[in-house]
Amino acid sequence: MHDDRALVEARLKRVLDERIRPAVYPESVPLTVAAWVAPGEPVPVAEGLAAAHAPIEVGTEWGAPWATTWFRVTGEVPAAWAGRTVEAVLDLGFDERMPGFQCEALVYTPEGEPIKAVNPRNQWVRVGDPVVGGERVEWRLEAASNPVLLGDEPFRPTDLGDRETAGDEPQYVLTRMDLAVFDREVWELVQDLEVVGELMHELPVEGGRRWELLRAVSRSLDAIDLQDVNGTAAAARSHLTDVLASPADASAHRISAVGHAHIDSAWLWPLRETVRKVARTTSNMTNLLETEDEFVFAMSQAQQFAWIKEHRPEVYAKVKKAVAEGRFVPSGGMWVESDTNMPGSEAMARQFVHGKRFFIEEFGVENDEAWLPDTFGFAAGLPQIIKAAGSKWLLTQKISWSQINKFPHHTFQWEGIDGTRIFTHFPPVDTYNCSMLGREIAHAARNFKDKGVARHSLAPTGWGDGGGGATREMIAKSRRMRSLEGSATVEWEKPADFFAKAEAEYPDPPVWVGELYLELHRATLTSQARTKQGNRRSEHLLREAELWAATASVRTGFPYPYEELDRIWKTVLLHQFHDILPGSSIAWVHREAEKTYAAVATELTGIIEAAQRALAGDGDTELVFNASAHTRGGVAAGAAGAATAPGTVAVTSHDGGGHVLDNGLLRVEIDARGLVVSAYDIAADRETVAPGEAANLLQIHPDFPNMWDAWDVDEFYRNVVTDLTQVDSLTVEGSSVTVTRTFGESRVTQTLTLPADSKRLDIATEVDWHETEKFLKAAFPVDVHAERYAAETQFGHLYRPTHTNTSWEAAKFEACNHRFVHLAEPGWGVALVTDSTYGHDVTRTVRPAAHAGTTTTVRLSLLRAPRFPDPHTDQGVHRFRYALAPGATVTDAVREGYAINLPERHVRGAAPVAPLASVADDAVVLSAVKLADDGSGDVVVRCYEAAGGRARTRLELGFVAGSVVATDLLERALPEAAAYEVRDGEVALSLRPFELVTLRFTR
Repeated sequence: MHDDRALVEARLKRVLDERIRPAVYPESVPLTVAAWVAPGEPVPVAEGLAAAHAPIEVGTEWGAPWATTWFRVTGEVPAAWAGRTVEAVLDLGFDERMPGFQCEALVYTPEGEPIKAVNPRNQWVRVGDPVVGGERVEWRLEAASNPVLLGDEPFRPTDLGDRETAGDEPQYVLTRMDLAVFDREVWELVQDLEVVGELMHELPVEGGRRWELLRAVSRSLDAIDLQDVNGTAAAARSHLTDVLASPADASAHRISAVGHAHIDSAWLWPLRETVRKVARTTSNMTNLLETEDEFVFAMSQAQQFAWIKEHRPEVYAKVKKAVAEGRFVPSGGMWVESDTNMPGSEAMARQFVHGKRFFIEEFGVENDEAWLPDTFGFAAGLPQIIKAAGSKWLLTQKISWSQINKFPHHTFQWEGIDGTRIFTHFPPVDTYNCSMLGREIAHAARNFKDKGVARHSLAPTGWGDGGGGATREMIAKSRRMRSLEGSATVEWEKPADFFAKAEAEYPDPPVWVGELYLELHRATLTSQARTKQGNRRSEHLLREAELWAATASVRTGFPYPYEELDRIWKTVLLHQFHDILPGSSIAWVHREAEKTYAAVATELTGIIEAAQRALAGDGDTELVFNASAHTRGGVAAGAAGAATAPGTVAVTSHDGGGHVLDNGLLRVEIDARGLVVSAYDIAADRETVAPGEAANLLQIHPDFPNMWDAWDVDEFYRNVVTDLTQVDSLTVEGSSVTVTRTFGESRVTQTLTLPADSKRLDIATEVDWHETEKFLKAAFPVDVHAERYAAETQFGHLYRPTHTNTSWEAAKFEACNHRFVHLAEPGWGVALVTDSTYGHDVTRTVRPAAHAGTTTTVRLSLLRAPRFPDPHTDQGVHRFRYALAPGATVTDAVREGYAINLPERHVRGAAPVAPLASVADDAVVLSAVKLADDGSGDVVVRCYEAAGGRARTRLELGFVAGSVVATDLLERALPEAAAYEVRDGEVALSLRPFELVTLRFTR
């Protein structure tokens, strides 16, 4: 039999494009249009409605980049259209690119009631069904002329990403503003033909079903009079009735469709535009829910609900009503869909605290699922956090983007560093923007890796990234695939309903242990260094603010700043969104983020200083406040009188130039190049720096990935490297050596300091960075033979291999750490601790013949210079602090990591301040000491085991506690948790490796 599928498909495409789709609107009349351009930033809705509009014609250019134009459209339905369905067709100049990446508008009544939005795949607004004729139409369109940044030549540098540099050239041409008759029968014919044609394309040539569909399509097209599509559409549909009615096989794969509109809280648009994107998308989704009974829509990110509550209360009222009806589903239970690699322990916990609490308080909804379809990999500490927040499931899509290794499961148990397991699903449809195309549905069924033991998968359905959501076309196509022979079945369901079914049918799924590493977007650990520094600094300032405010409240009655801390946490959490903290947004986003972080630092510093003044009292004694998780200067989470440094540092000349620093614990040799050629642990009689190597070696690479400039670094970047060894100046002052170098158009100044009483070399680095498409790293080749190394993550650390035995290990050529990286042989180790960097790489190389063995090199990733989406990424001055700690255990690494991120504060006062809570065992870390969020005055202490072993210790309290109870992250009592009691001002703790415990004390 001759396979003429290609001919039928070609015929189908042309007839659909040139005859049938145009016939959906067989008659139209123009609307009258007027416009008003808002000056500067978007104005309140009332101002846009009341503005004086001037006439504008279709065909006119409009819309400077990032501007807002208010259109007024007016018209009258012709009397001859009585009894027919009429819609407005509003084309602002759309092209075929996805919604959310160009102009879009929200349509209002003259009184300000939002109706729905228009975008490239959703250009209609219903007038009447049916109309009586003569109806007067008047609407206002709040239209955003957001520029297209991912156009025909994506990843090309552009200044359109910031209003300050984008210019004022019009971006769009007003294309169509009409009232039109909507022919439902023709529209249904389009959906019939698309579903049948797309399914036909996916079926094997050997199967009879494919031929059955092909013949039905041919007969349907034969039945169409191309000069009278509207008159013959019903006849054409009749030839498709039987093939569309043939039910699916009982063994067909089952897809739960979840209405979805992934909306990046910022990306190729600023935060303020996301507020409007959310309003536009939710208006369309509530509109669809009114007419499509089976449709279910899920939206994550509590921040986005909060935005429309604040800025578009009319839209929010519709959302809240739909949530109450059970078909608009708040999902995920996080403040935003955050990055999960870089947020610190408490920040990751607070994503769930603030997200879940918002949904509970606003809607009475508590999520069991975490919903992170687009996050760039998942830290190994996350399962415990999800469970501690009261959730039990995880959905993501992004791991399907991995370039090297295909993940072996779609449904599985994910085990974190502490042993917690979370039931996890990766939709095999391989997109979080499913549009119900036949190829998507067929791919999901073919791709599903758990065949034979499971049959359910989920398809997040709707246009996304820039919003948009599901369309009536997607719903119509899904209706045809509810049970269709040759296809997977499709049913709209809530996320929780899917997970319950999937878990029930697959009670013993495979287990994946450790991080879910995305083999892509590795450079997001380094891009936009100021944003990353702002996040790290904010996290630690929040720790201090909570600690000192709680201590002062208990001790002095200091007013605990509940509202301020709640607001600031939400600001910091927002900026952990997976395109802000990773550095992959436009210049505008990062410019604003830098200002926001500065304001956060100012406000938190004010809270900290006020609380410390209240605690210190009046006096002239110099008190040193220590907010670290460990004792420092004899103080743990309290304040004591300043102590005199117990030791001194000897500074001598180094042979051949340079200097030697020696404090009796560590001897550091810095050569004439300003490089560390020796870091000798005196007590251990052990050299840190590998033979013949130099540490703190700055290296620069060309950095031009194949695509996704701000996101990606490709492994070939390592092929070319330049060691920065030329010295402009080398000076010594006290126990510090300062080195200055110039390279390219840039300049770096490093100050290496050996403290008098510490086995740690501190390195302060200032870079005036003016390179383009370059990658700057700091290399530390160490004399440690180890097959694995530890990197800090949330509430613990994980181990990664130092070798590349398999493709899985080789793919991890750039990875994330929080405050430390640690390598060890039995009995001795070394740590690198940082105050603001996250990216690093670890490699092993064979030494020259004169030195047996291998060298392990840790390199900190400092700066990049990608040109898309921000063409001037990271230009200017940056300051980093990191330290080399020879002889360090993992516990030492934890302690030094906290210390470098939480400098001591000096305050004049009357007397020392005892800790509110403390633990003597350095392996147990207090990650938070605060007052309960509900305003009760209860004290909340969160701790975790940080060394990866068992810990038995006592939590010492600096206040009189009435009772204690273990809670979840939302500070709710856990009835199944181990019982704790306060005895003599202490609580006995017995913790498993990396176990997280939250305790709530009444006073």
